[in-house]
Amino acid sequence: MMNDPIVQEVRQHRMEHTLKFNGDLAAICADLRATQANSGHEVVRLAAKRPELTNACTLRRKSAVP
Repeated sequence: MMNDPIVQEVRQHRMEHTLKFNGDLAAICADLRATQANSGHEVVRLAAKRPELTNACTLRRKSAVP
């Protein structure tokens, strides 16, 4: 396994952040959201993409309708 110093640094910061909140995922997420909101950067929210129906899905769907 390769030892990447950037990956190690990211993991170290992530662990420190986790320990700061005693592993409480809700508190970690709330802190990350607050940091994001206070960053001044625009948050881009993309609309969910609907999956395209394949022929198999379309055929099953049509045959299920009486």
